[in-house]
Amino acid sequence: MSVFTIEAGLALLGLVLLLVEAFKPDISRRTLGLTAIAGTASALVLLPFCGAPLPSFMQPWHQLDTLALFYKGFAIVITLLVLWLTLECAPYLTRFTVDGKLAEMFSLPLIVCSGMMWMASARDLVTVFVALELVTVSFYVLVAFARKSAFSLEAGVKYLILGALSTGILVYGIAWIYGATGTMSFEGIGKALANPATSKATALFGAALILCGLGFKVAAAPFHMWVPDVYQGAPTPVTAFLSVGSKAAGFVVLTRALEAFLATGSIISTEVQAFLLVIGSLTVLLGSLPAMFQTSVKRLLAYSSISHAGYLLLALACRETARFELSSGGIVAFYLATYLPMTVLGFLGLGLMRANGLGEDIKDFTGLAKRNPTLALFMTISFASLAGLPLTAGFIGKLFVFLGLADHGYWGALSCAVIAAAAGFYYYFKTILAMYTTEGVETTALTLSTASKAVAGVLVLIILILGVYPKPLQKVLTSSPAVVSAK
Repeated sequence: MSVFTIEAGLALLGLVLLLVEAFKPDISRRTLGLTAIAGTASALVLLPFCGAPLPSFMQPWHQLDTLALFYKGFAIVITLLVLWLTLECAPYLTRFTVDGKLAEMFSLPLIVCSGMMWMASARDLVTVFVALELVTVSFYVLVAFARKSAFSLEAGVKYLILGALSTGILVYGIAWIYGATGTMSFEGIGKALANPATSKATALFGAALILCGLGFKVAAAPFHMWVPDVYQGAPTPVTAFLSVGSKAAGFVVLTRALEAFLATGSIISTEVQAFLLVIGSLTVLLGSLPAMFQTSVKRLLAYSSISHAGYLLLALACRETARFELSSGGIVAFYLATYLPMTVLGFLGLGLMRANGLGEDIKDFTGLAKRNPTLALFMTISFASLAGLPLTAGFIGKLFVFLGLADHGYWGALSCAVIAAAAGFYYYFKTILAMYTTEGVETTALTLSTASKAVAGVLVLIILILGVYPKPLQKVLTSSPAVVSAK
């Protein structure tokens, strides 16, 4: 079986679920949700066994290396978790839909997953653009899905307008790169940029536009201002998908593009690397410092997402890091693998609190440890890992970035990263403190289903295991990047 079969199958399943709900409106949301979850779980099980050669028509624009397989698996895992979170939050979400239906919330994530998987294997900018727009257009609908909520509609409009603007910038940059290099394949761009005859000014302008367009997708400063409002207005499962899935999709494209822009002998490598260091440093600060003053935990996590994007940009600026035998793309992949469980766990807690009739402000977390000690413990581990507490996965991810910056002597960027990490301890532990403050608070118990406990328990286990024993994941990401499927 070819991996393309899985990608096409997920997209087809998403379309089928939409049609089924349209022609059979009385079908239960649980049936739709469980069908989507079963299909995604099947894709995850089958992925390791997809060793068949790619169809000949796909080989010019599709590659299957270690990084591509990692991001394909990543896309399936986050989609699976988002579908399950949507099912858990369904009673709350239906109150904000026009007809109480959630078919699109179960079908569009499957289409987004297919787009992210295609993006991970893209060998040229045209494929990147098509896959990226498949993902982005689906997110436009998902963000504004809660049509009875003014916040959701506002978030959808903002995301649509700014997303269209960023797409225009990206396409303009692709045109300039094509004009400078005569090709749109990443391999061809790398070779052309190593040729001194290539126009440096044209190539640099095109690269800057592409990085700016992708900067919006990954929430990098100064293109990050949409994030707090969109994250706060979108349904909680969609916010989790944006925070993890959309960010991973953007960074796999950035990794591929930077392999070309920073290739050996590239005429623009120095300028691009300096751009990454400046933007990364600015992003970690503009994400962490405003988060210190947030009273909404959802907005706090939005600014936190911006800060984590900054760490990932700084990792990309480090290129090869001999200490870990990881390339910059490997460090980014490792960081995202640690970011997934702790972020999904945090949004799971938010979703379950909303399902129990609570809000998203820090004051709503007051006394949570007394109302549901298990949920409080899960969220404590999530926030502690996001802050980078030792013996958690978040600490290892940040450590790799810090040591990579130190090895290359990027002391200014390292100082910004350390300041951002210190600020993170303040705003994350402010929320943790509220959960264990019990004076004068409501003591009514909160319910937590067995399935929720099981999924959250697995996420906690992953966070703790990666925090003390990251070697297996590191070994996977240091394996040979050679193509693993026959050409």
